[in-house]
Amino acid sequence: MSPRSVPKSPMHVCTRRQLLQAGSIGLLGLKMSDLAAMRTQADGTSEPPPRSVIFIFLTGGASQHDTFDMKPEGPSDFRGEFAPIQTKTPGIEICEHFPRLAQQSHRWSLVRSLTHRDNGHQSGTYIMLTGHQDTSPFRFGRPHGNDWPSIAAIAGAVSPQRNNLPRSMVLPEKIVHSQQGVLPGQFAGLLGRRHEPWFLEMTDKPHAHHDYSGAFPGHLFNLHEGGPSDHDDYRFELANMSLPEGILDSRFRKRMSLLDVIDSQRRQLEQSATVADFDRHSQGAVSLLSTQQVRDAFDVRRADPRTLARYGNNSFGWSLLMARRLVSLGVHLVQVNLGNMGTWDLHGNAFPLAKNFLFPPTDQAIAALIDDLAESGMLDQTMVVIVGEFGRTPRIYNEHPNIYKTVGRGHWGPCQTVMITGGGVAGGRVIGSSDRSGAYPASDPQTPENFAATIYHALGIPRDAHWHDIVGRPYPVYLADPIGGLFT
Repeated sequence: MSPRSVPKSPMHVCTRRQLLQAGSIGLLGLKMSDLAAMRTQADGTSEPPPRSVIFIFLTGGASQHDTFDMKPEGPSDFRGEFAPIQTKTPGIEICEHFPRLAQQSHRWSLVRSLTHRDNGHQSGTYIMLTGHQDTSPFRFGRPHGNDWPSIAAIAGAVSPQRNNLPRSMVLPEKIVHSQQGVLPGQFAGLLGRRHEPWFLEMTDKPHAHHDYSGAFPGHLFNLHEGGPSDHDDYRFELANMSLPEGILDSRFRKRMSLLDVIDSQRRQLEQSATVADFDRHSQGAVSLLSTQQVRDAFDVRRADPRTLARYGNNSFGWSLLMARRLVSLGVHLVQVNLGNMGTWDLHGNAFPLAKNFLFPPTDQAIAALIDDLAESGMLDQTMVVIVGEFGRTPRIYNEHPNIYKTVGRGHWGPCQTVMITGGGVAGGRVIGSSDRSGAYPASDPQTPENFAATIYHALGIPRDAHWHDIVGRPYPVYLADPIGGLFT
Protein backbone atom coordinates (compact mmCIF):
# COMPACT_ATOMS: atom_id res chain seq x y z
CA MET A 1 0.00 0.00 0.00
CA SER A 2 1.44 3.37 -0.97
CA PRO A 3 1.23 6.43 1.27
CA ARG A 4 -1.37 7.95 -1.08
CA SER A 5 -3.69 4.97 -0.77
CA VAL A 6 -3.92 5.05 3.01
CA PRO A 7 -7.36 6.21 4.12
CA LYS A 8 -7.66 9.28 6.29
CA SER A 9 -8.82 7.87 9.55
CA PRO A 10 -8.72 8.98 13.18
CA MET A 11 -5.58 8.18 15.07
CA HIS A 12 -5.71 5.02 17.14
CA VAL A 13 -3.43 2.70 19.01
CA CYS A 14 -1.50 -0.11 17.44
CA THR A 15 -0.08 -3.20 19.00
CA ARG A 16 3.55 -4.19 18.67
CA ARG A 17 2.59 -6.90 16.18
CA GLN A 18 0.59 -4.47 14.04
CA LEU A 19 3.47 -2.05 13.95
CA LEU A 20 6.01 -4.64 12.93
CA GLN A 21 3.73 -6.11 10.26
CA ALA A 22 2.50 -2.85 8.80
CA GLY A 23 5.27 -2.16 6.37
CA SER A 24 6.03 0.79 8.58
CA ILE A 25 9.47 1.51 7.26
CA GLY A 26 8.27 2.08 3.72
CA LEU A 27 5.27 4.07 4.84
CA LEU A 28 7.54 6.60 6.49
CA GLY A 29 9.84 6.77 3.50
CA LEU A 30 12.80 5.33 5.40
CA LYS A 31 15.48 3.29 3.69
CA MET A 32 16.75 -0.02 5.03
CA SER A 33 20.08 1.69 5.60
CA ASP A 34 18.29 4.22 7.80
CA LEU A 35 16.77 1.38 9.78
CA ALA A 36 20.13 -0.33 10.19
CA ALA A 37 21.63 2.88 11.54
CA MET A 38 18.69 3.33 13.88
CA ARG A 39 19.12 -0.19 15.19
CA THR A 40 22.80 0.39 15.86
CA GLN A 41 22.02 3.61 17.70
CA ALA A 42 19.13 2.15 19.65
CA ASP A 43 21.29 -0.78 20.73
CA GLY A 44 23.68 1.72 22.28
CA THR A 45 26.69 -0.16 20.99
CA SER A 46 28.55 2.81 19.54
CA GLU A 47 28.62 5.15 22.54
CA PRO A 48 28.81 4.85 26.32
CA PRO A 49 25.55 5.26 28.19
CA PRO A 50 24.62 8.91 28.77
CA ARG A 51 24.07 10.46 32.15
CA SER A 52 20.45 9.87 33.05
CA VAL A 53 17.78 10.65 35.63
CA ILE A 54 14.85 8.57 36.84
CA PHE A 55 12.39 11.04 38.32
CA ILE A 56 9.91 9.26 40.61
CA PHE A 57 6.88 11.42 41.35
CA LEU A 58 4.68 10.43 44.30
CA THR A 59 1.39 11.74 42.96
CA GLY A 60 -0.90 13.14 45.60
CA GLY A 61 1.87 14.13 48.02
CA ALA A 62 3.48 11.79 50.55
CA SER A 63 3.77 12.65 54.24
CA GLN A 64 7.26 13.57 55.39
CA HIS A 65 6.29 12.66 58.97
CA ASP A 66 5.37 9.09 58.07
CA THR A 67 8.24 8.35 55.67
CA PHE A 68 11.67 10.01 55.85
CA ASP A 69 11.43 12.81 58.43
CA MET A 70 9.73 11.27 61.42
CA LYS A 71 9.18 13.24 64.61
CA PRO A 72 8.99 10.68 67.45
CA GLU A 73 9.52 13.44 70.02
CA GLY A 74 7.01 15.82 68.48
CA PRO A 75 3.50 16.64 69.71
CA SER A 76 1.25 13.63 70.15
CA ASP A 77 -1.23 14.74 67.48
CA PHE A 78 1.64 15.11 64.97
CA ARG A 79 3.64 11.91 65.43
CA GLY A 80 1.48 9.36 63.68
CA GLU A 81 1.24 5.60 64.19
CA PHE A 82 4.57 4.45 62.76
CA ALA A 83 7.90 4.09 64.54
CA PRO A 84 11.30 5.08 63.16
CA ILE A 85 14.04 2.53 62.51
CA GLN A 86 17.77 3.00 62.32
CA THR A 87 19.22 2.89 58.83
CA LYS A 88 22.60 1.55 57.82
CA THR A 89 23.95 5.07 58.41
CA PRO A 90 24.31 5.99 62.10
CA GLY A 91 22.03 8.84 63.07
CA ILE A 92 19.63 8.56 60.13
CA GLU A 93 16.22 7.08 60.85
CA ILE A 94 13.28 6.47 58.53
CA CYS A 95 9.89 4.77 58.81
CA GLU A 96 9.82 1.17 60.00
CA HIS A 97 7.91 0.17 56.88
CA PHE A 98 10.88 0.91 54.60
CA PRO A 99 13.26 -1.83 55.77
CA ARG A 100 14.87 -2.38 52.37
CA LEU A 101 15.58 1.32 51.83
CA ALA A 102 16.94 1.54 55.38
CA GLN A 103 19.68 -0.90 54.39
CA GLN A 104 20.66 1.26 51.42
CA SER A 105 21.24 4.55 53.25
CA HIS A 106 24.93 4.47 52.27
CA ARG A 107 23.74 5.03 48.70
CA TRP A 108 21.03 7.69 49.15
CA SER A 109 20.73 11.09 50.79
CA LEU A 110 17.73 13.00 52.11
CA VAL A 111 16.81 16.65 51.67
CA ARG A 112 14.44 17.43 54.54
CA SER A 113 13.92 21.10 53.78
CA LEU A 114 12.31 21.36 50.34
CA THR A 115 9.74 24.15 50.51
CA HIS A 116 7.24 26.05 48.40
CA ARG A 117 4.15 28.08 49.18
CA ASP A 118 1.32 26.20 47.52
CA ASN A 119 -1.06 23.57 48.93
CA GLY A 120 -3.13 22.80 45.81
CA HIS A 121 -2.78 19.66 43.71
CA GLN A 122 -2.81 21.51 40.40
CA SER A 123 -0.48 24.32 41.38
CA GLY A 124 1.76 22.08 43.51
CA THR A 125 2.15 19.60 40.67
CA TYR A 126 2.88 22.46 38.29
CA ILE A 127 5.55 23.89 40.62
CA MET A 128 7.34 20.60 41.29
CA LEU A 129 7.21 19.20 37.75
CA THR A 130 8.45 22.47 36.23
CA GLY A 131 10.85 23.49 39.01
CA HIS A 132 9.39 26.98 38.71
CA GLN A 133 7.47 28.74 41.48
CA ASP A 134 6.26 31.68 39.41
CA THR A 135 2.73 30.54 38.67
CA SER A 136 1.64 33.79 37.00
CA PRO A 137 1.03 32.10 33.61
CA PHE A 138 -0.51 29.08 35.33
CA ARG A 139 -4.22 28.54 34.76
CA PHE A 140 -6.39 26.17 36.70
CA GLY A 141 -8.25 23.53 34.79
CA ARG A 142 -6.02 22.52 31.94
CA PRO A 143 -2.52 22.76 30.49
CA HIS A 144 -1.86 25.87 28.43
CA GLY A 145 0.62 26.88 25.77
CA ASN A 146 2.22 29.59 27.92
CA ASP A 147 2.88 27.28 30.86
CA TRP A 148 6.48 26.90 31.99
CA PRO A 149 7.89 23.71 30.44
CA SER A 150 8.20 20.61 32.58
CA ILE A 151 11.60 19.46 33.77
CA ALA A 152 11.18 16.45 31.47
CA ALA A 153 10.47 18.70 28.47
CA ILE A 154 13.43 21.01 29.15
CA ALA A 155 15.78 18.09 29.74
CA GLY A 156 14.69 16.53 26.46
CA ALA A 157 14.99 19.78 24.52
CA VAL A 158 18.52 20.71 25.62
CA SER A 159 20.10 17.26 25.95
CA PRO A 160 22.11 16.02 22.97
CA GLN A 161 20.55 13.48 20.67
CA ARG A 162 22.37 10.22 21.36
CA ASN A 163 20.18 7.90 19.32
CA ASN A 164 16.74 7.81 17.78
CA LEU A 165 14.99 7.10 21.06
CA PRO A 166 13.17 9.95 22.77
CA ARG A 167 15.32 12.00 25.10
CA SER A 168 12.66 12.11 27.81
CA MET A 169 9.71 9.85 28.57
CA VAL A 170 6.86 9.70 31.11
CA LEU A 171 5.10 6.55 32.30
CA PRO A 172 2.90 4.67 33.15
CA GLU A 173 0.17 7.31 32.80
CA LYS A 174 -0.41 11.08 32.87
CA ILE A 175 -1.39 12.74 36.13
CA VAL A 176 -5.13 13.20 35.93
CA HIS A 177 -7.52 14.26 38.66
CA SER A 178 -11.05 12.90 38.40
CA GLN A 179 -12.51 16.33 39.03
CA GLN A 180 -9.77 18.67 37.79
CA GLY A 181 -8.77 16.82 34.61
CA VAL A 182 -5.24 16.58 33.22
CA LEU A 183 -3.01 18.60 35.52
CA PRO A 184 -0.79 21.36 34.09
CA GLY A 185 2.97 21.23 34.49
CA GLN A 186 3.55 17.91 32.72
CA PHE A 187 3.99 19.30 29.22
CA ALA A 188 6.23 21.44 27.02
CA GLY A 189 4.26 24.69 27.34
CA LEU A 190 6.35 27.59 26.03
CA LEU A 191 8.80 25.18 24.42
CA GLY A 192 6.21 24.16 21.85
CA ARG A 193 4.51 20.83 21.43
CA ARG A 194 7.20 19.25 19.30
CA HIS A 195 9.28 19.16 22.49
CA GLU A 196 6.74 17.21 24.50
CA PRO A 197 8.16 14.27 26.40
CA TRP A 198 6.90 10.93 25.16
CA PHE A 199 4.01 9.73 27.31
CA LEU A 200 3.68 5.96 27.59
CA GLU A 201 0.20 5.00 28.72
CA MET A 202 0.74 1.58 30.24
CA THR A 203 -2.48 1.16 32.20
CA ASP A 204 -5.62 0.06 30.41
CA LYS A 205 -7.91 2.16 32.61
CA PRO A 206 -5.92 5.27 33.42
CA HIS A 207 -7.58 7.32 36.09
CA ALA A 208 -10.74 5.25 35.90
CA HIS A 209 -11.90 6.38 39.29
CA HIS A 210 -10.34 8.69 41.85
CA ASP A 211 -11.46 6.45 44.69
CA TYR A 212 -9.23 3.60 43.57
CA SER A 213 -5.49 4.03 43.88
CA GLY A 214 -2.28 2.15 44.55
CA ALA A 215 -0.12 -0.42 42.82
CA PHE A 216 -2.27 -2.98 41.08
CA PRO A 217 -2.67 -5.92 41.24
CA GLY A 218 -2.54 -6.75 44.90
CA HIS A 219 -2.03 -3.23 46.18
CA LEU A 220 -5.10 -1.46 44.79
CA PHE A 221 -7.17 0.19 47.48
CA ASN A 222 -10.34 2.17 48.07
CA LEU A 223 -9.54 5.58 49.54
CA HIS A 224 -12.88 6.01 51.21
CA GLU A 225 -13.22 2.54 52.64
CA GLY A 226 -9.60 2.24 53.70
CA GLY A 227 -9.25 -1.30 52.40
CA PRO A 228 -8.68 -3.35 49.25
CA SER A 229 -10.42 -2.32 46.08
CA ASP A 230 -13.07 -4.58 44.62
CA HIS A 231 -11.75 -3.71 41.15
CA ASP A 232 -9.49 -6.50 39.97
CA ASP A 233 -9.60 -5.83 36.22
CA TYR A 234 -6.80 -3.28 35.88
CA ARG A 235 -4.02 -4.30 33.49
CA PHE A 236 -0.47 -3.13 32.77
CA GLU A 237 -0.04 -3.39 29.02
CA LEU A 238 2.50 -2.80 26.28
CA ALA A 239 2.79 0.93 25.86
CA ASN A 240 0.58 2.92 23.55
CA MET A 241 3.23 4.71 21.49
CA SER A 242 2.48 8.32 20.88
CA LEU A 243 3.99 11.06 18.75
CA PRO A 244 4.62 14.42 20.43
CA GLU A 245 2.02 17.00 19.59
CA GLY A 246 2.43 19.77 17.13
CA ILE A 247 4.67 18.28 14.46
CA LEU A 248 2.19 17.71 11.65
CA ASP A 249 0.24 19.91 9.29
CA SER A 250 -1.75 19.15 6.15
CA ARG A 251 1.38 18.81 4.00
CA PHE A 252 2.44 15.69 5.89
CA ARG A 253 -0.84 13.90 6.54
CA LYS A 254 -0.41 11.75 3.43
CA ARG A 255 2.87 10.49 4.90
CA MET A 256 1.54 9.58 8.31
CA SER A 257 0.12 6.09 7.73
CA LEU A 258 2.09 4.65 10.60
CA LEU A 259 1.39 7.61 12.82
CA ASP A 260 -2.34 7.19 12.22
CA VAL A 261 -1.91 3.85 13.89
CA ILE A 262 0.40 4.68 16.78
CA ASP A 263 -0.88 8.06 17.94
CA SER A 264 -3.98 8.09 20.15
CA GLN A 265 -3.01 10.53 22.86
CA ARG A 266 -2.78 13.73 20.91
CA ARG A 267 -5.88 15.33 19.43
CA GLN A 268 -4.86 18.93 18.95
CA LEU A 269 -2.02 19.54 16.55
CA GLU A 270 -1.38 23.24 17.00
CA GLN A 271 1.65 24.16 14.96
CA SER A 272 3.35 23.29 11.76
CA ALA A 273 6.71 21.69 11.44
CA THR A 274 9.51 21.25 9.04
CA VAL A 275 10.20 18.05 7.17
CA ALA A 276 13.21 17.58 9.43
CA ASP A 277 10.97 17.70 12.49
CA PHE A 278 8.63 15.16 10.96
CA ASP A 279 11.45 12.84 10.03
CA ARG A 280 13.07 13.11 13.45
CA HIS A 281 9.92 12.13 15.29
CA SER A 282 8.76 9.49 12.84
CA GLN A 283 12.15 7.79 12.94
CA GLY A 284 11.99 7.91 16.70
CA ALA A 285 8.60 6.20 16.60
CA VAL A 286 9.98 3.39 14.49
CA SER A 287 13.15 3.03 16.53
CA LEU A 288 11.05 2.50 19.66
CA LEU A 289 10.05 -0.88 18.30
CA SER A 290 12.71 -1.68 15.71
CA THR A 291 14.93 -3.87 17.89
CA GLN A 292 14.24 -6.71 20.28
CA GLN A 293 16.19 -4.91 23.00
CA VAL A 294 13.94 -1.87 22.81
CA ARG A 295 10.77 -3.95 22.59
CA ASP A 296 11.89 -5.90 25.64
CA ALA A 297 12.32 -2.64 27.56
CA PHE A 298 8.60 -2.03 27.25
CA ASP A 299 7.37 -5.57 27.56
CA VAL A 300 8.58 -5.87 31.16
CA ARG A 301 6.04 -8.45 32.19
CA ARG A 302 7.97 -10.98 30.08
CA ALA A 303 11.13 -10.36 32.10
CA ASP A 304 12.86 -13.11 34.01
CA PRO A 305 10.59 -14.20 36.89
CA ARG A 306 13.39 -13.55 39.38
CA THR A 307 13.68 -9.95 38.15
CA LEU A 308 9.93 -9.45 38.42
CA ALA A 309 9.90 -10.90 41.92
CA ARG A 310 12.74 -8.59 42.89
CA TYR A 311 10.95 -5.43 41.73
CA GLY A 312 7.48 -6.65 42.71
CA ASN A 313 4.78 -7.96 40.43
CA ASN A 314 2.75 -4.80 40.47
CA SER A 315 2.47 -1.53 38.58
CA PHE A 316 5.09 0.19 40.77
CA GLY A 317 7.66 -2.54 40.18
CA TRP A 318 6.92 -2.86 36.47
CA SER A 319 7.19 0.91 35.98
CA LEU A 320 10.57 1.20 37.67
CA LEU A 321 11.93 -1.83 35.83
CA MET A 322 10.88 -0.22 32.56
CA ALA A 323 12.55 3.05 33.57
CA ARG A 324 15.78 1.22 34.37
CA ARG A 325 15.73 -0.47 30.95
CA LEU A 326 15.00 2.77 29.12
CA VAL A 327 17.89 4.69 30.66
CA SER A 328 20.18 1.77 29.85
CA LEU A 329 19.19 2.28 26.19
CA GLY A 330 20.11 5.96 26.29
CA VAL A 331 16.94 7.82 27.30
CA HIS A 332 18.12 10.84 29.27
CA LEU A 333 15.20 11.30 31.66
CA VAL A 334 12.36 8.96 32.57
CA GLN A 335 9.64 10.33 34.81
CA VAL A 336 7.67 7.65 36.65
CA ASN A 337 4.37 8.74 38.17
CA LEU A 338 4.15 6.36 41.10
CA GLY A 339 0.42 6.06 41.32
CA ASN A 340 -2.49 8.04 39.96
CA MET A 341 -3.70 11.34 41.39
CA GLY A 342 -5.25 9.90 44.52
CA THR A 343 -2.56 7.43 45.44
CA TRP A 344 -0.67 9.45 48.09
CA ASP A 345 -3.47 11.92 48.85
CA LEU A 346 -4.36 10.36 52.18
CA HIS A 347 -6.72 12.80 53.87
CA GLY A 348 -8.21 9.86 55.72
CA ASN A 349 -7.53 6.19 56.38
CA ALA A 350 -3.90 7.20 55.98
CA PHE A 351 -2.13 4.74 58.25
CA PRO A 352 -3.74 1.44 57.19
CA LEU A 353 -3.52 2.41 53.51
CA ALA A 354 0.13 3.43 53.76
CA LYS A 355 1.12 0.40 55.83
CA ASN A 356 -0.71 -2.23 53.77
CA PHE A 357 -0.87 -0.89 50.23
CA LEU A 358 1.65 1.89 49.60
CA PHE A 359 4.79 1.37 51.64
CA PRO A 360 5.46 -2.32 50.81
CA PRO A 361 5.49 -2.02 46.99
CA THR A 362 7.27 1.36 47.15
CA ASP A 363 10.01 0.08 49.45
CA GLN A 364 10.50 -3.05 47.36
CA ALA A 365 10.49 -1.41 43.93
CA ILE A 366 12.74 1.56 44.73
CA ALA A 367 15.21 -0.60 46.66
CA ALA A 368 15.32 -3.08 43.75
CA LEU A 369 15.94 -0.25 41.30
CA ILE A 370 18.83 1.13 43.36
CA ASP A 371 20.41 -2.31 43.79
CA ASP A 372 19.96 -3.11 40.11
CA LEU A 373 21.61 0.14 39.01
CA ALA A 374 24.48 -0.40 41.43
CA GLU A 375 25.08 -4.01 40.39
CA SER A 376 25.03 -3.11 36.69
CA GLY A 377 27.50 -0.25 37.14
CA MET A 378 24.89 2.34 36.09
CA LEU A 379 24.30 4.06 39.44
CA ASP A 380 27.19 6.50 39.03
CA GLN A 381 25.64 7.75 35.76
CA THR A 382 21.98 7.56 36.82
CA MET A 383 20.39 9.79 39.42
CA VAL A 384 17.15 8.64 41.04
CA VAL A 385 15.00 11.30 42.73
CA ILE A 386 11.80 10.72 44.72
CA VAL A 387 9.46 13.64 45.46
CA GLY A 388 5.77 14.64 45.41
CA GLU A 389 3.92 17.89 44.74
CA PHE A 390 4.04 18.74 48.46
CA GLY A 391 4.26 17.21 51.93
CA ARG A 392 1.41 16.71 54.39
CA THR A 393 0.18 18.69 57.36
CA PRO A 394 1.92 18.15 60.68
CA ARG A 395 -1.37 17.71 62.48
CA ILE A 396 -3.34 14.51 62.06
CA TYR A 397 -7.09 14.94 61.72
CA ASN A 398 -10.12 13.62 59.86
CA GLU A 399 -10.95 16.32 57.36
CA HIS A 400 -14.05 14.54 56.07
CA PRO A 401 -15.47 12.20 58.73
CA ASN A 402 -18.50 11.59 56.55
CA ILE A 403 -16.15 10.10 53.92
CA TYR A 404 -13.22 8.54 55.78
CA LYS A 405 -13.29 6.05 58.62
CA THR A 406 -10.05 7.23 60.24
CA VAL A 407 -7.63 10.17 60.27
CA GLY A 408 -5.10 11.43 57.75
CA ARG A 409 -3.17 14.57 56.85
CA GLY A 410 -3.93 17.50 54.56
CA HIS A 411 -1.89 19.20 51.83
CA TRP A 412 1.26 21.04 52.93
CA GLY A 413 3.61 22.90 50.58
CA PRO A 414 5.97 24.49 53.15
CA CYS A 415 7.97 21.33 53.83
CA GLN A 416 8.63 17.90 52.33
CA THR A 417 11.51 15.43 52.10
CA VAL A 418 13.30 14.41 48.90
CA MET A 419 15.28 11.19 48.53
CA ILE A 420 18.14 11.29 46.01
CA THR A 421 20.64 8.64 44.99
CA GLY A 422 23.10 7.98 42.18
CA GLY A 423 24.43 10.32 39.53
CA GLY A 424 27.34 11.44 41.69
CA VAL A 425 25.30 11.97 44.86
CA ALA A 426 27.08 11.07 48.07
CA GLY A 427 25.17 8.60 50.21
CA GLY A 428 24.41 8.71 53.91
CA ARG A 429 23.77 12.45 54.13
CA VAL A 430 20.91 14.62 55.32
CA ILE A 431 20.65 18.07 53.75
CA GLY A 432 18.67 20.62 55.73
CA SER A 433 16.22 19.99 58.52
CA SER A 434 12.65 20.72 59.47
CA ASP A 435 11.39 22.17 62.72
CA ARG A 436 10.14 20.14 65.68
CA SER A 437 6.73 19.67 64.06
CA GLY A 438 8.00 18.98 60.53
CA ALA A 439 6.10 22.02 59.36
CA TYR A 440 8.78 24.39 58.06
CA PRO A 441 12.48 24.24 57.19
CA ALA A 442 14.66 24.87 60.22
CA SER A 443 17.90 24.97 58.24
CA ASP A 444 19.15 25.10 54.65
CA PRO A 445 15.79 25.57 52.86
CA GLN A 446 15.71 24.31 49.27
CA THR A 447 13.30 25.39 46.55
CA PRO A 448 11.77 23.64 43.54
CA GLU A 449 14.24 25.66 41.45
CA ASN A 450 17.13 24.11 43.40
CA PHE A 451 15.54 20.71 42.90
CA ALA A 452 15.25 21.16 39.12
CA ALA A 453 18.81 22.48 38.91
CA THR A 454 20.01 19.33 40.67
CA ILE A 455 18.42 17.21 37.94
CA TYR A 456 19.92 19.33 35.16
CA HIS A 457 23.33 19.13 36.83
CA ALA A 458 23.09 15.34 37.07
CA LEU A 459 22.31 15.22 33.34
CA GLY A 460 25.46 17.19 32.57
CA ILE A 461 23.59 20.20 31.17
CA PRO A 462 25.94 23.24 31.17
CA ARG A 463 25.18 26.03 33.64
CA ASP A 464 24.85 28.57 30.84
CA ALA A 465 22.38 26.47 28.83
CA HIS A 466 19.20 28.03 27.48
CA TRP A 467 15.99 26.77 25.94
CA HIS A 468 13.98 28.74 23.40
CA ASP A 469 10.23 29.20 23.11
CA ILE A 470 8.32 28.81 19.85
CA VAL A 471 9.26 32.33 18.71
CA GLY A 472 12.93 31.94 19.59
CA ARG A 473 13.13 33.82 22.90
CA PRO A 474 15.83 32.39 25.18
CA TYR A 475 15.25 31.30 28.77
CA PRO A 476 17.90 30.02 31.18
CA VAL A 477 17.71 26.34 32.07
CA TYR A 478 19.05 26.97 35.57
CA LEU A 479 16.90 29.23 37.76
CA ALA A 480 18.93 28.44 40.89
CA ASP A 481 21.94 26.44 42.06
CA PRO A 482 21.83 22.66 42.52
CA ILE A 483 21.21 21.53 46.08
CA GLY A 484 24.47 22.03 47.95
CA GLY A 485 26.17 19.23 49.85
CA LEU A 486 24.76 16.39 47.76
CA PHE A 487 27.59 15.66 45.39
CA THR A 488 30.92 14.05 46.13
